Amino acid sequence: MCNCSIIRAVLASWLVSVLFSPLAAEMKSPAILVELHDVIGPASQDWVTRSLESAEQAGAPLVILRMDTPGGLDFSMRKIIASILDANIPIVTWVAPAGARAASAGTYILLASPVAAMAPTTHLGAATPVRIGGIPDLPDSRSADEKTVANDPMQHKMINDAAAYIRGLAERHGRNAQWAEYAVREAGTLTAREALQKNVIDLIAADIPELLQKIDGRKVSLGHVDTVLHTQGLPVRVVEPDWRNRLLSMIADPNVAYILLLIGIYGLVFEFSSPGHIVPGIAGAIALLLAAYAFQVLPVSFTGLALLVVGLVFIVAEAFVTSGGALGIGGLIAFVLGSIILFDDENIAVSLPLVGGMALAAGGFLLWMVGELVLLRRKRAVTGAEGMLSEVGTVQRRFSHRGWVRVHGESWRAESDRPLVKGQKVRVVDINGLVLKVEAIEES
Repeated sequence: MCNCSIIRAVLASWLVSVLFSPLAAEMKSPAILVELHDVIGPASQDWVTRSLESAEQAGAPLVILRMDTPGGLDFSMRKIIASILDANIPIVTWVAPAGARAASAGTYILLASPVAAMAPTTHLGAATPVRIGGIPDLPDSRSADEKTVANDPMQHKMINDAAAYIRGLAERHGRNAQWAEYAVREAGTLTAREALQKNVIDLIAADIPELLQKIDGRKVSLGHVDTVLHTQGLPVRVVEPDWRNRLLSMIADPNVAYILLLIGIYGLVFEFSSPGHIVPGIAGAIALLLAAYAFQVLPVSFTGLALLVVGLVFIVAEAFVTSGGALGIGGLIAFVLGSIILFDDENIAVSLPLVGGMALAAGGFLLWMVGELVLLRRKRAVTGAEGMLSEVGTVQRRFSHRGWVRVHGESWRAESDRPLVKGQKVRVVDINGLVLKVEAIEES
């Protein structure tokens, strides 16, 4: 009897564990996975900061910031870092998937996070701040700092400020502050394995389950409070960007920004050359404004932008200036070179096939436009005084020097070197004010 009671109790316990363990797992608050796979700018900053606030309000135990970025604006980067430092929940920044990078501003965000992780075959670094427009290199062997001091004192101040900033972020979490400063001053880079060996990051994880397993039991500091992570088997919920963030992120893509710039320029050129169409002008203005938004996010080279615009101006000028094709060819070369160096960052560039395709399309379109303009120039005028030349009229009454002829259904004062008779056909050869000079048409 006693044995049966024990067996029933064990079976009941087992049944309860089987039934309620999945329920308990489901009731556990999930970790929040936030994607940061774009250039860091106003759109990505708004997305990340709002996601962190929402996760904190929802009581999420952990936020995983999965990052793959070529860098971006300093202002937006600092806003994201401020949100990470002020957060009351643990944040794990994970550079993933394989092949991803945390370049430039991404390195700062990674070092600012309580837990810094990377997937295999990823890299970080190249954290030197560069003003939009770039800094010309000096043709000597001096260090980057020496060149910067000689070249641009303001840039030197920016580098010193960035070096102190990233050193403070690294020291906050006990990471390699010396290498962090090197990444700023000398644009140093590391692979994931090298970063782990140099104590720049905390761990390497190939996927989310491995990441949760490796950070389980880790102690992190949130302000002045130490928190132990319990992440083993923690469910993960991915939060998706809304339409607004997706739209702004798409506009900030270098290829999209480049296309918007060309649409804007072509639209305005078409509107100015053929006033009254309205739609091309409106589309061009909107495209240029959207391109301007993207250019404030992207590291634009002013030299590249100037070459691109000057190239288009030269190609259009070929239609109005007789240069034997020199303006058109020079403009096409400037257009291609400007497109290639438009963005002053080795990780951000316009796709070369896109540049080639746009160059061919621009060349073909503008050559067609030049041809049409040339044909238009060769056509005789159909309005105004010039439009009367070579027109055929009829003599209304006989006259020997001056009389009246009918042209275009109108009566005109006319003069002729030879006498003309009523009904005779004449051709207009010149016009002086309101008097036509005509000559008789010889009938065969």
